[in-house]
Amino acid sequence: MKKRTWIALISALAMTAGLLAGCSGGGGNEEGASGTDAGAAAEDTSGDDGGEASKGGAAEAVTIWYYWETEGHQVALDKIIQDYNASQDKYEVTAKYVPFADFKKQLSIGASADDLPDIAILDSPDHASYVEMGIFEDLTGKFDVSSYYEGTVNSCTVDGKLYGVPFGANCLALYYNEDMLKDAGCEVPTTWEELKETAKALTTDSVTGLALCSVQNEEGTFNFAPWLWSTGATSYDIDNENGIRALAFIQDLVNEGVMSKECINWTQGDVMNQFIAGNVAMMENGPWQIPTMQSEAPDLNWKVTLIPKDSDYASVLGGENYAVINGGNVEGALNFLTYSTAEEQVKYLMDKFGYISADQSIAESQFEEGSPYQPFVEELEYAMPRGPLAEWPSVSDAISLAFNQVITGTATPEEAAAAAQATIDGIVK
Repeated sequence: MKKRTWIALISALAMTAGLLAGCSGGGGNEEGASGTDAGAAAEDTSGDDGGEASKGGAAEAVTIWYYWETEGHQVALDKIIQDYNASQDKYEVTAKYVPFADFKKQLSIGASADDLPDIAILDSPDHASYVEMGIFEDLTGKFDVSSYYEGTVNSCTVDGKLYGVPFGANCLALYYNEDMLKDAGCEVPTTWEELKETAKALTTDSVTGLALCSVQNEEGTFNFAPWLWSTGATSYDIDNENGIRALAFIQDLVNEGVMSKECINWTQGDVMNQFIAGNVAMMENGPWQIPTMQSEAPDLNWKVTLIPKDSDYASVLGGENYAVINGGNVEGALNFLTYSTAEEQVKYLMDKFGYISADQSIAESQFEEGSPYQPFVEELEYAMPRGPLAEWPSVSDAISLAFNQVITGTATPEEAAAAAQATIDGIVK
């Protein structure tokens, strides 16, 4: 039994027991939370997971697990892998699709069965909980992330140690229908007060001024976080003047009719569809929607700007991280990461994913002036990760519940904040 087997055995047994007891961390990976689809099984596009190297047995195997079910994402990763394999003969990389809902379970079981990949590509807010499994290599001093956005590096840093390399990043910003704003005589809002007034001016019998995904899960937390953080509140300290103000602001938008209660049923994809249909004048959403909007609504006149602020500009970080498994082919994994994080490969991947490079030095030249992606590059400077905290899913549940309660009117902002805080205190204190 290899070293990594012993390291993760207890975690694996605990994980398996929890699964047998019917415990679950949530409903999968919503597109908004990571900028990717996930959920159902898909064909593996780049080979099996591991077995024999294809170059006469001379090359060392390096395996990757990922959870993207979107075919375009799989094809893009496969191209990078095949280009890498063709560029050298020491390592042979293959990749395997693992459904998002099964990802952590498979890592746990794989650890106890000595059947782990060499690289895992995982959702950034989950990184800290995976670190607790004890299967990730400490990359501190082994990989240079000095040019990466601080928030992306923080998402894979635990107790001051680097346990991953950011793959790519996304965040949320404000889309607006430029024709609707012009017809209403409105300027692009930059503050909450301006946003509320603009939303009122844009709201008609058939159009609501603003929409943001408000479902009661991680996707809802993802969308509410920028509003919470803009007040100066944190994810762990919500029962105060700032946290209550964020909840009250959202409740006021609904009560005044400028944001529909139906948002509690709308994923970020649904919000985008409402925006494309002309039923919504402004929306909070991510850059991964841009390719769809450009192809499905080529005549729609829209632009993107920073999310209006209360005290400070804020956004929330999404995207994935690479993690290297300890006890595996660490040298080969790092060699592949050096290749895949070079500018040419990064720009190709980010273009296919609708992401922004986590490496700020690349992101700053990634898009041409006037690109709809450019505001997201600026927004990334204000984006923060969720967590990093192993218990983040439970904290997120408390936040999304409070967010949902004030929209539906089942609790006042004060009541919702107090209940969320009591739950959070029981998790992190």
